[in-house]
Amino acid sequence: MLPRKVSKEFIEGLPKSELHVHLEGTLEPELKLKLAKKNNIDIGQSTIEDVEATYHYTSLASFLAVYYPGMNVLQTESDFYELAMAYLKKAHEQGVVHTEMFFDPQAHIIRGVPLNYVINGFYQACVDARAFGIDAQLIMCFLRDMSARSAMDLLNAAQPYHNKILGICLDSYEHHNPPLKFMQPFSLAVEQGYHITMHADVDQIDSIEHIKQALEIINVERLDHGTNIVENKDLVDWVNQLHLGLTSCPLSNELITDNDLKGDEILDLLDIGVKVSINSDDPAYFGGYIADNYWALASEYKVTPEQIVQLAKNSIETSWISKEQKQLYLEQIDKYVEEYDG
Repeated sequence: MLPRKVSKEFIEGLPKSELHVHLEGTLEPELKLKLAKKNNIDIGQSTIEDVEATYHYTSLASFLAVYYPGMNVLQTESDFYELAMAYLKKAHEQGVVHTEMFFDPQAHIIRGVPLNYVINGFYQACVDARAFGIDAQLIMCFLRDMSARSAMDLLNAAQPYHNKILGICLDSYEHHNPPLKFMQPFSLAVEQGYHITMHADVDQIDSIEHIKQALEIINVERLDHGTNIVENKDLVDWVNQLHLGLTSCPLSNELITDNDLKGDEILDLLDIGVKVSINSDDPAYFGGYIADNYWALASEYKVTPEQIVQLAKNSIETSWISKEQKQLYLEQIDKYVEEYDG
């Protein structure tokens, strides 16, 4: 039965899906140092404390200035496998039964890393994770601060790996890089059978205009972050009518927006029926995995056990899996709640 109040234990055991996590953002300091040594990469840090000292951000741009250089340690197919497997094991420990994970091939290709190393390494981890009960899929991202031509080239290069990629996303620095810049590659991605989503990062310049473009012109199936939508009631109503998911990430919100988890926005959207879910974004950089994000929200706001359960159900309902698979996971949630004794 539902507990009288939310606990970390209840959250961790609750079956859930993670729909917004960047695999490169799960690169923990220990693994970063290990791979740097293995691949003879000088990252300018030699201890975990040195690495952690660089993790201070006041904006999306300042975060990305740390995030992208950290990827230099990823050089071989086994590096990408090890990174993804480390995340999947942590996610499993925090109740994740299904995950759809972002990855950024362009950030590796421009460093001279072959595309097949990236995709095959990540994909093999997805396959092997089935052994401990987690269903994992890949979402390939276009970097929005690169050209639309580059995105198109990536889409073409990824054709041999089509069966290993579930969907296409747009991420990275949003200013001067609106969704419409990428209308052509996204149209082609839809023609090729991919699911599509886009980042609408919190409190960016032209946030509402970019959300409108993503929803009304590109016709995304989910919206990543996206809580600025509360500024426009018409768009909120439209998302609600479409039953379209919003993937919110409280801990990254807090660090990027100067101590605002966006909890009020998340709970307001939840209360009116919007399919908002809780996710970890870049957990190695923002201080917590998915259950930590649920707990941060529950700790700072008056969140009920019923709302926690609904957030988990939203994560299942807005995933890109079959109706039958969704029903099985939703039944797992109901069974967990029914049998919970805490």
